[in-house]
Amino acid sequence: MKHFTATVLARGKKTEHKLYAESKKEAHYMAKVKFPGIMVKLEETAAPLEDQIAQIKANLFKGSKKKRLKPDAQIAAIRQLAVMTNAGISVHDALSDLAEATEDPPLKELLTKCGDDINAGSSLYNAMDGFRSQLGGLTLAMVDLGEKTGNMAEALYNLANMLEEIRANMIKFKKAMAYPRNVMIAMAVAFSILLTFVVPKFESIFDKFKTDLPLPTVILQFMSHTLVNYGLYVLAGIAIIYIVIKYMVENNEDFRYRFHQLLLRTYLIKNVILYSTLSRFTLVFSELVRSGIPIAEALETAINMTDNLPLKEKLSIVSGSVEKGNSLNEGLQETGLFENMIIQMIKAGENSGALDDMLQKVTEYYKMKFDAIIDGLQEAIEPVMLFVIGAMVLLLALGIFLPMWSLGEAALG
Repeated sequence: MKHFTATVLARGKKTEHKLYAESKKEAHYMAKVKFPGIMVKLEETAAPLEDQIAQIKANLFKGSKKKRLKPDAQIAAIRQLAVMTNAGISVHDALSDLAEATEDPPLKELLTKCGDDINAGSSLYNAMDGFRSQLGGLTLAMVDLGEKTGNMAEALYNLANMLEEIRANMIKFKKAMAYPRNVMIAMAVAFSILLTFVVPKFESIFDKFKTDLPLPTVILQFMSHTLVNYGLYVLAGIAIIYIVIKYMVENNEDFRYRFHQLLLRTYLIKNVILYSTLSRFTLVFSELVRSGIPIAEALETAINMTDNLPLKEKLSIVSGSVEKGNSLNEGLQETGLFENMIIQMIKAGENSGALDDMLQKVTEYYKMKFDAIIDGLQEAIEPVMLFVIGAMVLLLALGIFLPMWSLGEAALG
């Protein structure tokens, strides 16, 4: 919400009024309704300091207060909703029955609220739009598709299948990361214990000889001293940095864009993000096109559910190109994200009139690529993990044994 100051002339006297609105147009309308008189000036201004502090606090803690849906419960509810709507039960009655049957409190709250909104005349899409952060863009896109095509049951069936596929990929990703993560945590704990209890004892021995210590030993002493005397401050600093970065990513679009750019340049992570995004984009886009949605509208829906801002910006080029009258394959080529083979496949599909079938093959191709990356993730991480472990062991060994060898040589000489 933006902060505005409205200057209103009433009874020969100018008065200033503060208000919040999404846009200047909305602020102008609100000011006319709330403050009778002649509108002299309306400008966007900085919010009062106390309001800014309150907003920062609200943004910091909104994530912790937000009730997250369990993926398995969400998928089960969507599949049951598909079965009930296919059986001819109204969406309102189906939501009410599901709300009574579920034992998951956040899901019960969501289903009850959506049912009440539908009973008040709202569509299912508009009712669920208030829970976008919990349901996700894909769910909203497929519900919107179901309402536009008039076949909600099929759209919900497809949505459940897609969510199950995404859920399976997430489980595979977590399993692939479990072993290297556990090894790195164990090594970090062991290294911290050595720095806290072992290195200080050697440090007292080295200090007695009053000699210059080698660089690895100096580094070890510095790390040990920092951990022993300022360990809690270091942990607090890491926590603060994490909170600040999370806050900025969630509330500052420029920072979020740069952060997403950094992720796309990071080893291994960039491929996971790129192919997961392309896999999801082609999956939703192909489903929309197959259901008869116009290409321009299908592109807009699929692009809007893309989380990574730089990739979303590049995919938006496709939508702009198609709106100008260019073919889909030309728009995809302009992004630089798609391989030449994919461009040729889409071109062949457009020329033959079998675009939906070709998009299905493209979706399967990107699913295969993403699955291959996830399957090979552990093997790709192992060299990095071995390098880090080797560096830690080497630093520890050189830091302790180099001065001992020097002292032994001095004693013999």
